[in-house]
Amino acid sequence: MTVQKLDNEEPHPLHTQETVLVVDDERVIRELCEKVLREYRILQAGSCAEALQIYQREHCDLILTDVMMPGGSGIDLLSQVKTLDPNAVVIIMTGFSQKEIILNALREGADDFINKPLNLLQLRTSVEKSLAKKRLKEELASLKRLDRFKSNFLSLISHKLRTPITAISLFLQNAEQGVYDQNDQAFHQNIKLVNNEVEYLGRLVSDLLSFSKVMEGREGLSLEPCDLNSILVEVIGEAQCKEGIETEFHALPLPILQLDRGKITFAFQQVIGNAYKFSGETGHVSITLCNTGDAVRVVVADTGIGIPREELSKVFEKFYQADPDNAGQVRGFGLGLFYALEFVRQHGGSITIDSEPQRGSTVTVTLPLQ
Repeated sequence: MTVQKLDNEEPHPLHTQETVLVVDDERVIRELCEKVLREYRILQAGSCAEALQIYQREHCDLILTDVMMPGGSGIDLLSQVKTLDPNAVVIIMTGFSQKEIILNALREGADDFINKPLNLLQLRTSVEKSLAKKRLKEELASLKRLDRFKSNFLSLISHKLRTPITAISLFLQNAEQGVYDQNDQAFHQNIKLVNNEVEYLGRLVSDLLSFSKVMEGREGLSLEPCDLNSILVEVIGEAQCKEGIETEFHALPLPILQLDRGKITFAFQQVIGNAYKFSGETGHVSITLCNTGDAVRVVVADTGIGIPREELSKVFEKFYQADPDNAGQVRGFGLGLFYALEFVRQHGGSITIDSEPQRGSTVTVTLPLQ
């Protein structure tokens, strides 16, 4: 069995306050910078090596570093940080005006320079301008990602709608031309197929409206007291659409949780809905709760087709869809699990998946009790 922990998506800062890492071997300089930049969250490092350790462990919006330090220069730190993240913002503090130092820093991608002894007004201004520039770059990158998403989504919608519309149109044209004998069994079979396509179109429109609401409210949480057991009962009731699939639900007494009801309901609709969707006409789906003391785990297990090992890391990506029959006609938009993971993470939770082809999948959703 293979377990893939889905916690390697884009990082989200834990602090709304912007973070500045001050790197200087002189403690008095570091503390002076902290006093001047009091509106920011300040981290301190006395060497290049210590700064790298902090940078790899903590989210940093900007690095303010001296050039000359024992055990490695600020230029070395600049180079290594830019290798880790080309978009990192680094300001160099230097008491030297050698042309070679400045050229080296520029070649490595320094964002600004501050002369020593420090001019406190210049320090504040440089940090403010550099962070403003960083925010602008991030906003532009976000807009570009949104444009790509819209383009991909529109292309996907047109593709998903084209197949059922073509089938319905072809049937109507043949019916109009008198191709079918209404007493023929094939005619009634085609009627059934067309009805299925109409129902599918209805579900697509419903999904589009659902995703529209999801994308409008994806940024914040609207918390309210919720009974997780009742949410799961509601979701299971909506998802049970195959008579041959046995359902097993193990409720558990839980404290009332502060949740965004809409988002958590949506997340479980995707996870539980997929358990039924990929279980074929017969099988077994179980939903079990477990209280670990500081968190609640909801384990959704099925006996369906499972997921190959090489596909596990992709299942929560945008537009990804499992295609076990390699038909190229997978229904849906491939966005449900992407948003399910995002919404669970917004609550401080996580999702893991354990699966093996032809033996089923187990998805575990963990939510903190506090």
